[in-house]
Amino acid sequence: MKTRERDSGSRFLLGEMTTATRQEVLGLYRRIFRLARKWQAASGQMEDTIKEKQYILNEARTLFQKNKNLTDARLIQQCIEECTARIEIGLHYQIPYPRPIHLPPMGLTPLRGRGLRSQEKLRKLSKPVYLQSHDEVS
Repeated sequence: MKTRERDSGSRFLLGEMTTATRQEVLGLYRRIFRLARKWQAASGQMEDTIKEKQYILNEARTLFQKNKNLTDARLIQQCIEECTARIEIGLHYQIPYPRPIHLPPMGLTPLRGRGLRSQEKLRKLSKPVYLQSHDEVS
């Protein structure tokens, strides 16, 4: 097992997840499934509740499967932060879907030369933490 020192003196594993991180990820996964089991749609309609519960479960499975082979500690931590943010936003606003960002397409800079590249960079930087795993641009 290879380890590498960080500036703060703490250690993290190269190529695999630490036990604490693994427990945190599994805890989030269980929390999502518990949340889905108890979820009630804000509309009160049974059909909406069933749809939203199914969305929560499918979204969790898809994103956890997509990210299961991550080895970089920073990327893993970013995914954990995104998951936590989406849980908290969902609970607060009573909607399971990620909140869209309202930024008009090509609305940051003119489309000349470097402008397009800088616009893409600004668009990427303006994406909230809870939408990092979504590639579509609204």
